[in-house]
Amino acid sequence: MTVSDKILPLLPRLWRFALTLTGNNQDAEDLVQATCVRALERASQFATDTHLDRWLLVMMRRIWINKIRKDVVIKRKGFLLDADAARFVDGNAVAERNIYLSEVLNLIHNLPEAQREALLLVYGEELSYREAANFLEIPEGTLMSRLARGRVTLKQQLETGFNTQPDKSNRQTGEN
Repeated sequence: MTVSDKILPLLPRLWRFALTLTGNNQDAEDLVQATCVRALERASQFATDTHLDRWLLVMMRRIWINKIRKDVVIKRKGFLLDADAARFVDGNAVAERNIYLSEVLNLIHNLPEAQREALLLVYGEELSYREAANFLEIPEGTLMSRLARGRVTLKQQLETGFNTQPDKSNRQTGEN
């Protein structure tokens, strides 16, 4: 079975991770597509004794980080409009469950990137602490700290009610 045959069942996981990284459907679709294209181009580099899903998630994260870096450079030169950087959550969801999920995802998306990635990998992708720490290339203790801070922040926000306005001060790419 080739890499291309094995990617299809992993698309829901790739989509979920992409949506968490990007915060909107269009960018998530682009990121999943870019990841699949790169994986197919580099299929010969995949070690068959490793996990394809981990390989794809690492690849996706690196593609996203490179895109963010590129966008920052372009924005410094004045090529991006502020509207291009805006994040949104589809408010047209009919079911109350979908509205609640959108609000929770918005809260998660407003966490600092380091906490958001840690939460997604451990709780969304069900990686062990060790696997997630290796994926992020950080010590396990750092991962656990990020998880703890992310859980505390989410708990406080859920207890005080939803504040779905993006908090740009919280959208740092560094460790918080």
